Amino acid sequence: MLRELCIENLAVIEKAVIAFGGAFNAFTGETGAGKSILIGSINAVLGGRVYKDMVRAGAEKAVVTALFDGLPVKTVKKLTEYGYGGDFELTLAREISADGKSAARINGRTATASVLKEVAEGLIDIHGQNETHSIAVADRQLELIDSFGNISLSEYERSFREFSAVSRKIKTLQNENESKAERIERLTGRLDDLSPYKLKKGEEEELAGELWRARNARALSETIGGAYSSVSGDGDEAGALGLLGLCKGYLGEAAKHIPGCKALKERLEGVIIELDDIKREIGSYLTENEDDNPQRLSYLEERVSDFLRLERKYGTDIDGLVEKIEGWRAELDGLLGAEDITAKLRAEKKRLGDEVRAKAEALTAKRLKTAERLASLIREELIYLDMPDVRLVFDITREKVTVKGMDGARLMISVNKGEEPKPASKIASGGELSRIMLAIKSVLAESDDIPVMVFDEIDSGISGRAAHKVGVKLKNLSKKRQVLCVTHLAQIAALADNHLLIEKKSDGKRVFTNVKSVSGEERKRELARIISGDEDELSLANAERLIERRES
Repeated sequence: MLRELCIENLAVIEKAVIAFGGAFNAFTGETGAGKSILIGSINAVLGGRVYKDMVRAGAEKAVVTALFDGLPVKTVKKLTEYGYGGDFELTLAREISADGKSAARINGRTATASVLKEVAEGLIDIHGQNETHSIAVADRQLELIDSFGNISLSEYERSFREFSAVSRKIKTLQNENESKAERIERLTGRLDDLSPYKLKKGEEEELAGELWRARNARALSETIGGAYSSVSGDGDEAGALGLLGLCKGYLGEAAKHIPGCKALKERLEGVIIELDDIKREIGSYLTENEDDNPQRLSYLEERVSDFLRLERKYGTDIDGLVEKIEGWRAELDGLLGAEDITAKLRAEKKRLGDEVRAKAEALTAKRLKTAERLASLIREELIYLDMPDVRLVFDITREKVTVKGMDGARLMISVNKGEEPKPASKIASGGELSRIMLAIKSVLAESDDIPVMVFDEIDSGISGRAAHKVGVKLKNLSKKRQVLCVTHLAQIAALADNHLLIEKKSDGKRVFTNVKSVSGEERKRELARIISGDEDELSLANAERLIERRES
């Protein structure tokens, strides 16, 4: 419950500390005294939007602090989740600077407005005039049914979002199909153009070297032949191998007399073996270059010429072109395979569509059953609230399938005998709408665990016996949760367990609003003022009867 609300420098309130009772709290005061500021301050501390105009003129900032105790389980879980602790008491604070900036605190620690709003959600249900008119909105009526019946949409919403995602993919592919044929034709042309060349990475460099060698075969043969003759000898001239053989023989003779020459001879034998191996390799190159192959030369020249032409045409070397071919082929495969993908997606869309429709049908069945029960309970409440001839039904209609199902809902009401039910917005007066909303709140209160309910002008458009019954209904609600009510009716205020007076005063320079709890004679005078605008003898007597009636 809301234990205390402290307001500083908010609009015309310089400072007010409001202590609340655990049951029925009523606020009264003259028009313009600042009752709306009370609702605004509660909205601010719950994380609602704030404005710099809310700060009292001349003040640097406004501060609203609320103390709660007896917290709901889900609030405790949220506090634990965000690391704010506390399982019994909770302090929420909101600062509004004159420059428009704001700050939030939870249990004295800084928090963002969004976290403050999330933590505060489920603590207070605020009902104002805007919400009264919202009962004529179809979406809101559907929410009422789902809330009352604890109808979960999570599984349906999951299927619907999957269905929507597949539908978007199919649409994207269909849009792409418009340019796909042109792209396929372009890619196919490129690959057909390049396919005969069977290009490979590294081939350009390899063939360039081979072409150079083919064009210079004679000169290379002469060079390699010279190298071979130098090693093996030519005609009467000894080559390097022959000379080294002579040297080996000389060292062998010398080794008979000079021991060190034996080691030199052995080293020379290794050199001869290595040089003989070199001679054989040179001989292999000599054989290759002696093979004059004009056909091979012609092929190489044509191949390299093709490379140069393709490089100019496609703007990259052969290695880069090979990479492009791989990319184009993969893209073409993807485009050609898109039809298969689309077919699979269509099959998946049908499966999900059937699943969504089946779940939507199940939702409709639950809503029809829940709506009938909800309408019956609301009607019982309205009969008590002095609307004995009321007929009420939720008209559930089949609509376009959306994330909320395929149902539309309209609250249809007849308040007089012999009249067919019509939409609430067209048939009900302001006072009737107020009672309808109170009836709805009373019924929903049985299925939620919100500890505090705030009613702002729930008495709009009603008086007399109906006003008394609205007060009794609020009184009954306060047996299960804390009720705060801003009212203009003495019949309602008299039933409150805690009567709070909002009064405006002036020191000649500034206007001040004070909030105080009234009882005894002071409460009787306030009730008299509400009844007639004056504290005359008759009004005081009527006020006293209202108080006695409450206490009886």
